Amino acid sequence: MGQLNFHNKNTNPIKPPPRELPVVIQKEKEAYQFWQILCRDMPKAERFSLGQKISQLFIQILEYTFTASYLPVEKKIILLEKIIPRHDVLKFFIQVAWENKLIPTEKYIKLSQLLEEIGRQLGGWRNGLIKKTEKKTPAQK
Repeated sequence: MGQLNFHNKNTNPIKPPPRELPVVIQKEKEAYQFWQILCRDMPKAERFSLGQKISQLFIQILEYTFTASYLPVEKKIILLEKIIPRHDVLKFFIQVAWENKLIPTEKYIKLSQLLEEIGRQLGGWRNGLIKKTEKKTPAQK
């Protein structure tokens, strides 16, 4: 069996993604990874009910945000208007998990802060796109 050479970067078969992801997606991934660690510590019944619902919301938000990053401006706005309410629902279910003592307070605070930042970024992205399209519309008339 041949040895693998991990020190020579030219022979590494793993290639990075083709482009830099938007910061909001990087933050969403960070929050989801943090959630995955928290979810493992939940009792089995809650992990497969509320925990699973929260995980599904995280994955859906990540999927939609990633998809939005490739869409034309008008379609981005429409998809962002679907993502933002789902993000609010995610925050609500995480609060429910904390209120039921399924998440320790200090970890709930950290996750909430991440989600608040993501919410601001999503809203800012949406509002920036709306302003961008409003500027184009009068000039086209």
